[in-house]
Amino acid sequence: MKLLPDGRLYRALVLGTATVVLGLGIYFLVAWLVTDDTGCAHGVEKRGTKSECTGVTDGSFHFAEALAPVFGRIKAENDSIADKSPATVALMIPMISDNPAEQHEFTEQVQGAYLAQYRANHQANGQRPPIRLLLANPGRNYEFWEPVAQQLADAAASPTENLRAVTGINISLKETEKAIAFLTAAKGIPVVAGPMTADDIMNSAARPHAYPGLARVAPSNSDQAAALGSFGSDIKPAETMVVEDVREDDNYLTTLRQAFEKLAKGAPHAPETFRSPTDFNDEGNLANDFHQMVPDICSSDAKTIYFAGRPVQLRQFLIELGRRNCAKHYTVISGSHASTLTVDAKFQDQWASLTAGAGITVRYAALAHPDSWSGDGPETPGGSRRAYKELADLATTFGNTSATGIGRTSLSDSRTIITYDSVTTAISGIRNDTVGKVEMPTLDEVANSWLRLHGGNRVNGAGGWICLDQYGNPYNKAVAIVHLDPVTKSAAFDRLAWPAGRAPDANCSIRTGG
Repeated sequence: MKLLPDGRLYRALVLGTATVVLGLGIYFLVAWLVTDDTGCAHGVEKRGTKSECTGVTDGSFHFAEALAPVFGRIKAENDSIADKSPATVALMIPMISDNPAEQHEFTEQVQGAYLAQYRANHQANGQRPPIRLLLANPGRNYEFWEPVAQQLADAAASPTENLRAVTGINISLKETEKAIAFLTAAKGIPVVAGPMTADDIMNSAARPHAYPGLARVAPSNSDQAAALGSFGSDIKPAETMVVEDVREDDNYLTTLRQAFEKLAKGAPHAPETFRSPTDFNDEGNLANDFHQMVPDICSSDAKTIYFAGRPVQLRQFLIELGRRNCAKHYTVISGSHASTLTVDAKFQDQWASLTAGAGITVRYAALAHPDSWSGDGPETPGGSRRAYKELADLATTFGNTSATGIGRTSLSDSRTIITYDSVTTAISGIRNDTVGKVEMPTLDEVANSWLRLHGGNRVNGAGGWICLDQYGNPYNKAVAIVHLDPVTKSAAFDRLAWPAGRAPDANCSIRTGG
């Protein structure tokens, strides 16, 4: 009995079909083998022209080799509390940079977040809930903030993830602003920004609900300028000049320009301007621009220069100013991002620029500095020696390259301190609402807790008291005025200054009108 027909035509048909099937199989096999896999790890995907791994991890995947030690400790800590109903806090910062100085700062911020997590879980008298830490990489300059922020929103909606706050936001850009608006206004997720200082990404009397649930722990650019103004009250506007970056879509630059132009009101010369590349870590040809700018500065009456720019451009400017022909001493004043110069490898052999000729004093408002509260003596309003010592001791314990270490740590450039304070503030808000029968506060309850973090409920941050006003902004936060020391190649502490021109009272009272 024949089940299949005979014949040349049939055999040809079978052979052709088999060939097509085999060909398709080989095609899809080869395509599967050669097509780039967009997955880096669970929750992390390759995105963009650089195929950067972006997304959210619990420490299982480290985005850069420098992050491996601290990510390992975070993963171990998360695993140790997995069965204890933890609340989750996310650190959202770029994790990868081609600029070694910036990569160093990113690593410091993750270290600060871990130290805050460790303290909360091991040195807080058993307060609950325990804290789980997620690490969210939105890409260089927050390019992929949207899919990553959506992952965080999913974690906030999950009854098992229990994400209750996003912390650490560190660069004042339009992309950052969009990310914060999405998290707070669209998704109702509380945010505690870290080293973000732009004046236009905050709630205010004019825009009280622009970012509902946003809190900040760093003094704004205008607060920094006010503190610098009180420190340099003897500076004569007629002897000042502003050098400013006019690049658009950078909130840090925009508000720093405005703050410095206000300080230099009455200066006889219009600001000297330049435009940095879209990626502010690019060198571009700006050394040429600054070279041409120096003779005009020399011929002016300026003795103090307010520099509104990012660290790469500040480095380029200082090197060119150090090569000037005029025998004049200059004081160059800049914003908090100037702290990057202390870890900038390209500046390490250029510190002599500050001692050339009559010298250059580089002064800026640091977000924090170890010498602010590290000395002996009685406590003074505005900061806590105990809070700083707790962080310093943790940094000493874990700041090594052993199997249980997080890599070498440093508190001198403020990044570790301010991120530690950002995460600590978020944890304070979460735990202040975990009372009575409440085991896990809602997102709204956490956001509303910012309204109570002042007076006796202030956060004793390692970088100074954090007393949040009704808009979630730090009131009269301590500003460490520092200068670059070419001998030690570090930031030397001058003294504390206050945006309100005076230290807060013992109760951290928030006064009407500032």
